[in-house]
Amino acid sequence: MSTQDDSLRWRLRGLRQDNPPQRDLWPGIAERIAVTPQVSEPTRPLHVRRLAPWAVAASVLLAVGLVWQHQAPPEPEASLFQREATALTREYQGALIQFSSTEAPPELAAALDALDRSAAQIRTAIDTDPNARFLLDQLRRTYARRLALSQRAAMT
Repeated sequence: MSTQDDSLRWRLRGLRQDNPPQRDLWPGIAERIAVTPQVSEPTRPLHVRRLAPWAVAASVLLAVGLVWQHQAPPEPEASLFQREATALTREYQGALIQFSSTEAPPELAAALDALDRSAAQIRTAIDTDPNARFLLDQLRRTYARRLALSQRAAMT
């Protein structure tokens, strides 16, 4: 701090002076208050005043309940077996594309259709019981049989 700062600070303090008003302002303020019409709040009956907080709480609960009811239910997360079954089906369909150009002989067509229906039923069962490991194994075996039969049909 320098002496200039101190001298400036003292000079600024010297400038501060309270100036009282030249006349008393209160009579004018009181006169304006008296002229202004006073609006009083209508008094509510006692039972209304007691029930008002409960009515507000009920309204809030109703609003929360309505919002909660209109929300979409959360999508159940697919189990590990469901995701694996989906991946297995995708791989199976990709492998089956190789054999889609060939026409299966009539004696094998019925067996191919039966294996396709069986795979669809297993997929439905996996969706019903997503934690059934044996269904995933059965789906894998069904797809393997279907591919083997499709290979045999393509060679004939």
